[in-house]
Amino acid sequence: MGRRPARCYRWCHGKAYIKSRYCRGVPDAKIRIFDLGRKKAGADEFPFCCHLISNELEQLSSEALEAGRICCNKYITKMGGKDSFHMRVRVHPFHVLRINKMLSCAGADRLQTGMRGAFGKPTGLVARVKIGQIIFSIRSKDANAPHVLEALRRAAYKFPGRQKIVVSKKWGFTRYDKDQYLKYKKEGRLIPDGSFVKLVNNHGPLVKAH
Repeated sequence: MGRRPARCYRWCHGKAYIKSRYCRGVPDAKIRIFDLGRKKAGADEFPFCCHLISNELEQLSSEALEAGRICCNKYITKMGGKDSFHMRVRVHPFHVLRINKMLSCAGADRLQTGMRGAFGKPTGLVARVKIGQIIFSIRSKDANAPHVLEALRRAAYKFPGRQKIVVSKKWGFTRYDKDQYLKYKKEGRLIPDGSFVKLVNNHGPLVKAH
């Protein structure tokens, strides 16, 4: 039996139903990689940042997330090179979908129970997204901005509903605006921390300040 269309599982109903000791036999999510590209690049290297944002309260299947991730990765790798960006998938599929399997072969009516015991078996995983929630984030050099925007535009076709692409005012994946980041860097107040930075504040012993 094939997969049901996404429209069957698109809307959020009730609470999240997650994998647990009570809900066993859940298939693995199709998406296994959430960080790709040049993950180890420092914060200084990739100042441009762009997000794909959901404009609806809905559920995105792990298959759709994987299709979007592959689409983005292929386009930017082709246009800018595999080390020209760092992409992050910002949603995780934790919600378990169920299906009440029906037999469709000859003589099935003798075996089927109809709506008796209709609580379904686990069939797949989806991520629940809210309005304004980030789905994908990409950081890169300013020269690659057109390729990043086009990659996100193409990835949006893999999802149901509406999405929007937003260019961030922040420096890469950090919390600081670009002018703010450059000011702190000039003052020597930033400590590299992977793809982020830590800000040295004005608290603590005077020895530190010197």
